[in-house]
Amino acid sequence: MYATSYHRPSSISEAAALLAATDEAKYVSGGMTLIPTMKQRLAAPAALVDLRHVADMKGIHIDGSRVRIGAATPHAEVAASSALRSACPAVTVLAGLIGDPHVRHMGTIGGSIANNDPAADYPALALALGATIVTDRREIAADDFFTGLFETALEPGELVTAITFDLPEKAGYAKFRNPASRYAMTGVFVARRGGSVRVAVTGAGADGVFRQADMEAALAGNWSADALSGIAVPSSGLLSDIHGDSDYRANLVKVMAKRAVLAAG
Repeated sequence: MYATSYHRPSSISEAAALLAATDEAKYVSGGMTLIPTMKQRLAAPAALVDLRHVADMKGIHIDGSRVRIGAATPHAEVAASSALRSACPAVTVLAGLIGDPHVRHMGTIGGSIANNDPAADYPALALALGATIVTDRREIAADDFFTGLFETALEPGELVTAITFDLPEKAGYAKFRNPASRYAMTGVFVARRGGSVRVAVTGAGADGVFRQADMEAALAGNWSADALSGIAVPSSGLLSDIHGDSDYRANLVKVMAKRAVLAAG
């Protein structure tokens, strides 16, 4: 690992000022991606701005039907939240399926969304729930936020501070985990609110997380796993790697979607 400076701000404004003061500085929270990359000397930021102690970026708040989760909130806290489990258990289920206990106690929701790993879980949650990504500069709808493989609408130096969403009437998440990394080889989050249904798929798309329109239409007409039986998921645009080719992942999308609907009830 190359030498780097370390800063521990206590506010969002201080974090932004520290980042702007140093060329090639990077934000770090859980460090689940950045630190291993630095250890391999594939990244060499001149300074790290640690976000774990910024109080305004932590915590879970539910106000009526509106949920706000601070970007520095670790997965373990989301998974253990009794308020979230009562309001929308699919969110706590998703958080509890991420990695192992060490990853869940260090990794954060903001880091997961900002990195937009094609096999990460939270991007599927954000897209399926029609979430809003709150930054230190603006608010971005999830539909506009995830732009491609490891790419988002974030501008240089822009900081994700929270994610907000309205509670769905029903929601469910199911994923087929890589047995080593526990990343999603395919994960599907389904959500229904009124007559609207959203289905988001992670782990399968060559360009990252995406919505499955055919499934959304089918479930809007009949909220049942059986409604998905006649849908053919195309393999074009899906990942192929040593863990499974695009045809295999196409089948997983359908299987995981059915399980997610069943989990939602």
